[in-house]
Amino acid sequence: MASGMGEDAQPDCGQFVTEYTTVQSVFVRRRNCLLLRADFSPLFVGCYLHLMQHALSPPPKKIEVFKQLLAFFTLYVVSRPWNEHHAWTLNVKGPEITNYFVVGSSLMQNVVGRIFTENVRNTNVTLLYAQNICRERETHTSVIPLETDTPAAWMEEFFRNSEQRQARAFVGEGDLFYLISAEPDADYDWLNELTAEQVAHIDETEETRQLETRDFSYHCGCSAERIIPVVSAMMKDFADVLSEQGKLEVSCPRCGASYTITREMVDRKSASPDTC
Repeated sequence: MASGMGEDAQPDCGQFVTEYTTVQSVFVRRRNCLLLRADFSPLFVGCYLHLMQHALSPPPKKIEVFKQLLAFFTLYVVSRPWNEHHAWTLNVKGPEITNYFVVGSSLMQNVVGRIFTENVRNTNVTLLYAQNICRERETHTSVIPLETDTPAAWMEEFFRNSEQRQARAFVGEGDLFYLISAEPDADYDWLNELTAEQVAHIDETEETRQLETRDFSYHCGCSAERIIPVVSAMMKDFADVLSEQGKLEVSCPRCGASYTITREMVDRKSASPDTC
């Protein structure tokens, strides 16, 4: 049994996924634009394994939207400094009201998220709540109203309204995704007229230079061991449920993973020394 996993812990299918999605950061010379691109097949496999492991079954259409949002969000994270953590909550207006949550960090090399379809606030406009978290400064939160209805268009709107610069987002063949943004003195006419086919073959038509690569996997890091302290801190709220049923079903707010917490697990954790 792996170290740190008690007999009540649930297996993590993600541990069997060894491949990463590698995001390339490429500078397009003469156009002064930054291109982020990646094949998200490995990351999407991790996402599907996570859904299967925890018996999560959102509607297929919502999964497809979530996948695209996750891909473009990851590309955006790579466009930012390494020491930043980002979290987005997208509250999509009706008729099918949905919240999409994604969070990720280059330092941790991970992205993860979940889909909320119940108890979601109904608004007459789609809203993006974007958090930028960095230890060196206060957390910055932006609220951006969105008028479009696809992840690619959401990303372009986000750049116009929050980043204050132009960007184009493209879904390529298979699981390829592209995000290209304007840098100082960018060729805006070229950027605005760019097509998905052109960006897919940009190395053949433009002078490009790879700046860096960053690897990402679909991974949360949550576990029953990490959730138990939260249950212990709120013991007054959960005492009746644990006494009557002998267990408590708790889900991770970041990824939706479900864990069964028993009174014995809480008592055992409270009695053991803090090794964190």
